[in-house]
Amino acid sequence: MPTEHELKHIIQGCIDAKRESQKAFYRLFYGYSMAICMRYCATEEDAMEIVNDGFLKIFRGFPGFSPRYENYENSLRGWMKSILVHTAIDHFRKSNRSPHQIDIADDQLENLYESETSVDKISYKELIEMVQRLSPVYRTVFNLFVIDGYKHEEIADQLKISVGTSKSNLAKAKANIQKMLKKANQARYERKAV
Repeated sequence: MPTEHELKHIIQGCIDAKRESQKAFYRLFYGYSMAICMRYCATEEDAMEIVNDGFLKIFRGFPGFSPRYENYENSLRGWMKSILVHTAIDHFRKSNRSPHQIDIADDQLENLYESETSVDKISYKELIEMVQRLSPVYRTVFNLFVIDGYKHEEIADQLKISVGTSKSNLAKAKANIQKMLKKANQARYERKAV
């Protein structure tokens, strides 16, 4: 990773629309950006589309970027993450004009949260693979709440759904992940038994 001075120089080159600076910045942060976007997509192609749209927004937004933390790179990464997550949400909205959403009462949610500990014990890679198999609605709510730390009110506002729908979709996403986890554990057990 370049020094803070070198990074600021690259960003200034991006502001000045210098292709070499844009390429350098893209190469530096492509992996970071792709890791964020893959959580919201079922395919690598969709994630690449979001990454590319996100980088356009990042390049256009550089003049207004102001570090929030003492560490310049951490500030930059946080700012970029916010742009990429919002770009993923925009992509979700465009591709899911009428998503399957069901409201359920809060007291019904308890039945869907049976065993959260198994989700907590799997590796990040396994979790991401399972999340990518969820429906777009469940995947988006799960990522926003569990991984990116949004509150249900914020998710509801971003996705234009009710708070109850957000809670319901999260519960169902977790239930689906737990079913996948049980299948994976059962398959491992059966392989060991043979």
